[in-house]
Amino acid sequence: MSFQAYLDAIEDRTGLTPRALVDRATEKGFDDPSVKAATIVQWLADDYGLGRGHAQALVHVIKKGPRISTKHVGTSGAHRDDSDVLWLDGKAARPR
Repeated sequence: MSFQAYLDAIEDRTGLTPRALVDRATEKGFDDPSVKAATIVQWLADDYGLGRGHAQALVHVIKKGPRISTKHVGTSGAHRDDSDVLWLDGKAARPR
């Protein structure tokens, strides 16, 4: 599953865009470097029912922003992403 596909699935499961969840995480102070990923993963599980893989994708965005490694960009396979910048504003608003 691509990084963007994880974020799209999070939107499907929660009804919230990735950006809305990042904003909620920021309000809780989870963007602070001292906050451990496990704390954020637990919050996402408790409040939104997300599993570990989906939560870890969102942890990356909360902690590091929407830019990802170019390792899989433009490649083939299950982990391929179209861009090294993730779209956070919802599937319906994503430019084609």
